[in-house]
Amino acid sequence: MTYTLLRLALFAAVTAGLWAVGMRSWLAPLAGLFLAWALSYVLLGRQRAAAARFVQERSSARAPRTTRADEDASYEDAIDDAQRRTRPAD
Repeated sequence: MTYTLLRLALFAAVTAGLWAVGMRSWLAPLAGLFLAWALSYVLLGRQRAAAARFVQERSSARAPRTTRADEDASYEDAIDDAQRRTRPAD
């Protein structure tokens, strides 16, 4: 959350700075977007790493989910195994 807010603040500051120096068109927010992206990559490395670590921890803490396709595949495998055991060997 902090990383996102810092990136938004950086975008607003860069866009306001471009507007203040005379770039008063629809290109100011677009240029601000690209400049803020580049600056956030350089300036917010520690916050980006913390955000990535937070997402990784949440992902690893979540229990693995089984889908309907996984359940169907397990059921089909069980049927196939049962049929192979009851079939006489050729």
